[in-house]
Amino acid sequence: MKLLVFWSLCFLSENLTFINWMSPLWWWNLAGLNKVRFGLWLARYISTTFTFTIFVLARKSPAIPRRILPDRRLLINADEEQAALIQNDITDNGFQEAPLSRSTWAGIVSKIRMIYPFVWPKGHLLLQMRVLLCMLVLIAGRVVNLLVPVTYKKSVDYLTLGSQANFRWGLISLFVFLKFLQGSGGGGTMGLLNNIRSFFWIRIEQFTTKMIQTKLFDHLHGLSLNWHLNRNTGEVLKILDRGTNSINLILDKVLFKLLPTVVDITIAIVYFAMAFNAWYALIVAATMLIYITTTIGMTEWRSKFRRTMNECENDSNTRAVDSLINHETVKYYCGEEFELETYSLSIDRFQSAEWTSNATVILLNNIQNIVIHCGFLLGSIMMVHNIVYEGDFTVGDFVLFVSYIRQLYTPLNYFGTQYRVLQQSFIDMENMFDLMNEKQDIVDDENARDLVLVEGRIDVKDVCFRYNQRELVLKDITFSVPPGETYALVGPSGSGKSTLIKLLFRFYEAESGSIKIDRQDITKVTQKSLRMNIGVVPQDTNLFNADIKYNIRYGRVTADDDDVIDSAEAANIHPKIICFPKQYETQVGERGLKLSGGEKQRVAIARTILKSPAIILLDEATSALDTQTERAIQTSLSNICENRTTIIVAHRLSTVVHADQILVLKNGRIVERGRHEELLAAGDVYASMWELQQSETPPIVVA
Repeated sequence: MKLLVFWSLCFLSENLTFINWMSPLWWWNLAGLNKVRFGLWLARYISTTFTFTIFVLARKSPAIPRRILPDRRLLINADEEQAALIQNDITDNGFQEAPLSRSTWAGIVSKIRMIYPFVWPKGHLLLQMRVLLCMLVLIAGRVVNLLVPVTYKKSVDYLTLGSQANFRWGLISLFVFLKFLQGSGGGGTMGLLNNIRSFFWIRIEQFTTKMIQTKLFDHLHGLSLNWHLNRNTGEVLKILDRGTNSINLILDKVLFKLLPTVVDITIAIVYFAMAFNAWYALIVAATMLIYITTTIGMTEWRSKFRRTMNECENDSNTRAVDSLINHETVKYYCGEEFELETYSLSIDRFQSAEWTSNATVILLNNIQNIVIHCGFLLGSIMMVHNIVYEGDFTVGDFVLFVSYIRQLYTPLNYFGTQYRVLQQSFIDMENMFDLMNEKQDIVDDENARDLVLVEGRIDVKDVCFRYNQRELVLKDITFSVPPGETYALVGPSGSGKSTLIKLLFRFYEAESGSIKIDRQDITKVTQKSLRMNIGVVPQDTNLFNADIKYNIRYGRVTADDDDVIDSAEAANIHPKIICFPKQYETQVGERGLKLSGGEKQRVAIARTILKSPAIILLDEATSALDTQTERAIQTSLSNICENRTTIIVAHRLSTVVHADQILVLKNGRIVERGRHEELLAAGDVYASMWELQQSETPPIVVA
């Protein structure tokens, strides 16, 4: 708002000059040095009017839509109560749209400040020199754009002398050399200067891309598990891709397209005022002003169609990604036709919005063409009139006027497209920075220190926790695990067992109470040191889309091949791996879908064995294994858990009968605790669960 007031006052002060329109001292009636004064004033007036117009139109431009798409993904590693609570956050209409009143151009200064650290390569002297060199080449291009039509005029004037003309091969050579520097068009698209600038700018663009991608990638990994569960992966990747490209596009359009075009127009206005007269400068200025104002106004008007098209494209892409990720579910329920129909409808909506957007582009291009050629026609008629009837100018002047105007209009033909791309790039960039500004739910304390593990004792005291401010999932949980002992968490589904494991690993923060390891509050130590000392085998294992060796070695990336094989043998998966054609080089597919559930689980166990942590958390670690494999692997688990503090979440009670203590959870509370024999003797919840599992009828095998 302050900038708008400032430019409004500037525009008003420049218009006060028109009060002297009828004065005999007005610049129109003067010659010599006053022509220069008039040209400078006209350039200042045009630039002020242009800036004022930009800010006025920006205040009227449509607001940026914010869409929160529904998360159709399967909720990985989520308890039943967590999944239900997350699903309750999804609105009935499938997305929320927050109406914002600010313009695309609102906060332009802050946006430039956000871009600056990614553009100026601080601490890289060679890259900084490249940036300065590109700026010098850009300035040289403006000088060349002025000299080309001037040299062209002089060449034509000498040729019109006929037999009196000298052979000015130097002038012709200079003209060709300047065209070589400039290129085929006024924008220098194929010229040597533009190619030099593009060559040296490659490293700057790569620097910018890498800085943005790595910073955002690191930030996304720092966000909480709850944030990732509530976001659509396809949407996040789309924002990352568009945001990275947007900053490069903004730099390209502003530094190398729009800014040079405005400078060229200003130089042309001043030159026409000095070389011809004020009327030619006024024609060019008026044409450019009408052209730019019309372009900006119509682009702002049609931005709503562009945004609608982008929303439909996002919906279509999200639908496709979601369907392909869950292709197994599609197969299970024979949903191929339904998915195809839904995807087809989303494409129809996108194409309908695309047609409207493209049709308005064609309308804009026609209006631009009319404005440009009206100004061109008026200036050409005036120039021919001055040559034929008044003899003020030469044929070379007409050639100069025509060639210079065409040179100016060439980049202006793309002004609407460039402005639209710039506007969309600001939207994409802001979406990316919104993502980058997402607050981390779990952050290290300012005075956090590394966890110093001595014994491996775990103390949980009065812990309460809830998801998204709903009903408590854990209520006053208190227990202590002595060093080297094994505790088990059992209970009905949804009782909060896996949630407690996530609290221990600090995926979430407890609402109240404390969790300590060796008398150190886990909220007062760094997350990295905490997680380096804890090994987790989750209930649902997701593997990287790489080979088996890579997935096992992820437990300790510095491990050699022998350590990987030893871990696989300890997890009882080595015999299976060597039966594969490529053995440890076998690709597991996306999320490990090429492996069976049991094989994926054993890879996760091998990965944890390789990590060799002091504390081990087993969240239904053998839930995906058959009985024979489970019994074989229990020995391996017992070996790696020996002399290590271990907490086991189990559904099959037979797998935790050896635990030093069993905690029975129900409705978020510990209702029983003790050894297996003690709990059976008590005849309460645990005994009922044991009896129920023991009485289950074994499956009938059909020969």
